[in-house]
Amino acid sequence: MLKHTDRPVAETYRLALLDLDGVVYRGKNPVEHAAESIRAAEAAGMTIEYTTNNSSRFQRVVAEQLRGFDLDVEPRQVITSSVVAARMVARHVPAGAKVLVLGAAHLREEVAAAGLTVVESAADEPAAVIQGWYPDMTWSQMAEVAYAVEHGATYFVTNRDLTIPREMGIAPGCGSMIQAVMNATGVEPVASAGKPESAMYDEARLLAAGDDAQPVDKTLCLAIGDRLDTDIEAGTRGGYDALAVLTGVTNPRELMLAPAHLRPSYIVPDLRGLLEAQPPVERLDGGVWRCRDAHATLDEAAATLGVDDATSVDALRAACCAAWSYADHGGDPAALDLPDFRL
Repeated sequence: MLKHTDRPVAETYRLALLDLDGVVYRGKNPVEHAAESIRAAEAAGMTIEYTTNNSSRFQRVVAEQLRGFDLDVEPRQVITSSVVAARMVARHVPAGAKVLVLGAAHLREEVAAAGLTVVESAADEPAAVIQGWYPDMTWSQMAEVAYAVEHGATYFVTNRDLTIPREMGIAPGCGSMIQAVMNATGVEPVASAGKPESAMYDEARLLAAGDDAQPVDKTLCLAIGDRLDTDIEAGTRGGYDALAVLTGVTNPRELMLAPAHLRPSYIVPDLRGLLEAQPPVERLDGGVWRCRDAHATLDEAAATLGVDDATSVDALRAACCAAWSYADHGGDPAALDLPDFRL
């Protein structure tokens, strides 16, 4: 079930593990209310780490874009899947080992900085392969990855996002390209640096503190994102509380139908939710769930889940708890007539 807070979220948690695409920006465009909410959260004492599955953009480039939204961001605050992937591969292979890198310059730079030798071809007999996403990827490059994997190179990937939001809409993501290599080789990657694996958040905690310092306790860290199957799942896998925003991919119906491992701790329309205490949801008699003044009613006999206000996020919170409880007790919420929210 959803959690609640007595104080604003930004005062309840010390470290925000904040996704970028669909949360802070969409391509080059800022998400409404994001920048001013982040500034206010920082003023309230919250530390922000920006976590992104995007492996193609340098930390300094992302930081510059965020500064263009009037945010005070240092490159070290941007934790990309390339940063995490390079650290991950370096733990699995000997220092100086050959690694075939399929990805943008950022990924190659991070792998080299981790003390590994970047190679171009399967003929170089790499000990490992790391595959990331970038828009100029070619068939020949993907074939080299497949050849190296077939010859025994350990297969790593930066992330498994099937899609990526862009200015014009939803485009194929890294996971779609990984699937092509998997289809060719029959080999699954041994590890992914990106969400939904929790490695992204774990590394962000370490990097925020400095590797030799004690990281912020997980109970004081909050994963924030727009995707249930990456941002939120990474939180639940890693033992982090998670906050879902409705400014990106996820919609109310997906939230109501979410299985346990994809359920957030909190639901907010946008990042202004960081500045608010999150309300409790109560179960009343007669299949009624209440969040403040909003109600959701589950009628199992009629197979309906109704709300008194389809424009209210509180009603959505109540409806999610009703649907989740129904699912956890053996029901199929997908078979219910669900409310059509207009938030």
